[in-house]
Amino acid sequence: MSMAKSEQWVPAQEARTLMEAHDVVGKLMPAPNSAPKVMRDFYVRSAAVYARIAEVDRAHHHEALYWATREREKAEAIDKELSSKKA
Repeated sequence: MSMAKSEQWVPAQEARTLMEAHDVVGKLMPAPNSAPKVMRDFYVRSAAVYARIAEVDRAHHHEALYWATREREKAEAIDKELSSKKA
C-alpha cells in the first residue's frame, strides 16, 4: 500500500533546518523521466518547504530563499513548456 502524496510530504513540512529539508526533499524527488506534471508538483511543493525553512532556520534564511526561488522557477519553466505544447 503506497503512501498518499500529501503524507509523503509530512516529514518535509516538519523539517526545522535547511539540512533536514535538503535530506527529506531529496528523498521525495521523482525519477528524472517522470511526467512533467509530476515534476512540476514536486518543484511547487519543494519551493513551499524551502520558503517555510527560510522563516524557521534564520541562520540559513538567504540560502533557503535561494532554494525556494530555484524550485519555483523550475516549476514555472515546466508550466511554460506545458502551455506552449497546448498552443
